[in-house]
Amino acid sequence: MNRTILKGLATGAVLAGLAAQPAMAIEWDMPNEYNATSIHALGDKYFADALSQKTDGEITITHHFGGSLGYKSVDQFDAVADGAVPIADTFVGPLSGIDPMFLLSSLPFVASSIDEAKLLWEVARPYYEKIFEENNQKLLYASPWPPSGIWSKTPVIAPGDVKTLKIRTYDANGTITFRDVGAAPIQLSWADVVPQLNTGGIGAVLTSADGGAAASLWEYLSDFSEVNYASPLNMTHMNLDVFNALTPEQQEAVLEAAEETTEHQWQLVRERRVGNYDTMRENGMNVHVDDVSPELLEVLATAGEAAIADWLEKTGETGQKILDEFAEQAGK
Repeated sequence: MNRTILKGLATGAVLAGLAAQPAMAIEWDMPNEYNATSIHALGDKYFADALSQKTDGEITITHHFGGSLGYKSVDQFDAVADGAVPIADTFVGPLSGIDPMFLLSSLPFVASSIDEAKLLWEVARPYYEKIFEENNQKLLYASPWPPSGIWSKTPVIAPGDVKTLKIRTYDANGTITFRDVGAAPIQLSWADVVPQLNTGGIGAVLTSADGGAAASLWEYLSDFSEVNYASPLNMTHMNLDVFNALTPEQQEAVLEAAEETTEHQWQLVRERRVGNYDTMRENGMNVHVDDVSPELLEVLATAGEAAIADWLEKTGETGQKILDEFAEQAGK
């Protein structure tokens, strides 16, 4: 066999070997301010598993829960836009300084059920997508919190119980609402909640049963009042340059995994509520549901109208259009 034939066979063998090798692995770091047992952390893991399966392991995600990368939710928007991290799961309430649209899901008592919260997300999704795209990002999916309630050291079941209550709120809507009922609200990121409870800076926390249970807030607080204040959203978003650099097949896999995760999370939030209450009671919490007075709910809802008016003033015709379309589809 001559050298030309041998060289051709050798080159063919090398090319065949390269073709048989898997594509270069892609690894993404993904921060999330919330604990590893939170509903959003479970969603992140679900998304990562789905994406790995759809890409045959080409894309893998390393999770960083509990703010372990040093980013709070308010920091993650710019971190993803600038490429400091390729992807993040972010609670969007603190992003109102970027765009007031991010306060939509936490408008008090607008969406009175998980189904309505999902409908509100679907109506507003194109507006969210535009904001992310204008900031060099791709919105992948949203994950809801169960309805926010009040964690406290003493029962909060009547209007007088919120007077002077030093309560953590998670965005401007909550601050406006609780200020107007006579409480002393302090807007804090999740990472600052436990330190403030330790020092006595706050004596109550506005958050869901799920969020509080994930952080074992029963170590500091004894009561939880179900007021169904709002079901705010976390959103998972990635750097647009990173997304555009993927192959068409990988992009399709990312979007498919994101849609599956969205549906998974909206179903999971329905299932977690009862389980959270059981866990809280097992840890000595007093869970107030039927004994929360209608008067307290009415006072909070009335105070929440100021937050809605403030949001509409900032969002103008766009905000009104979203609320009108939501109300029409919800039959309100």
